[in-house]
Amino acid sequence: MQLDVLTRLNAERVARRAAILVTDLDGGAQRVVCEADIAADPLADLLARRLASGRSGIAEVEGRQLFLTVQAPPVRLVIVGAVHISQALGPMATALDLAVTVIDPRTAFATPERFPGIDLVGAWPDEALGAAVPVLDRYCAVAALTHDPKIDDPALAAALRAECFYIGALGSKKTHAARVARLAAAGFAPEAIGRIAAPIGLNIGAISPAEIAVSILAEIVAVLRAPRDRAAP
Repeated sequence: MQLDVLTRLNAERVARRAAILVTDLDGGAQRVVCEADIAADPLADLLARRLASGRSGIAEVEGRQLFLTVQAPPVRLVIVGAVHISQALGPMATALDLAVTVIDPRTAFATPERFPGIDLVGAWPDEALGAAVPVLDRYCAVAALTHDPKIDDPALAAALRAECFYIGALGSKKTHAARVARLAAAGFAPEAIGRIAAPIGLNIGAISPAEIAVSILAEIVAVLRAPRDRAAP
């Protein structure tokens, strides 16, 4: 691998931006396609599908063998609210290799005993996320689960500003309508607010906290793996 290729890949990795290394197996030529440049690339459809799947592999294009090495940032899940659903969702997400953080200022709920092995932040979301713990970006999912606007709204606002790939919020249609009004009053455009999945999770008839957690995680995976517009924000 040439030094300039390695340098560019490392720069994208450090910046938590995805990239694909395209290697011509016939001639050995290599080039890096950054996530923001995929839409304009001659192999746009192929690269978008590979990036969505997260899987590297061989592809044949016009009679030539190409190896596509997918480099994507580790996916993070920020759960807002140390509630019963979160207790089920955290281990499930960890099993899928998502890096999980639970944020809740109510430290009586956000305890290691209730969330063993999960990164806990006992602070208000605006304080926690404002300090970049954890960092929100396009490879983060945010699930707001407290039903408390004082806790959920700042997290949702931060997720919208960061253009997280998935943003979901627990609550009824009536609850969400009030939430939409608050976010609109805070200056968010209808298109941005419309990105919030509410009620959160796939409609599978979930009732128990564990079932709701399954529906949320399934929706996160569905959004993550669907090819989408990956132009830079």
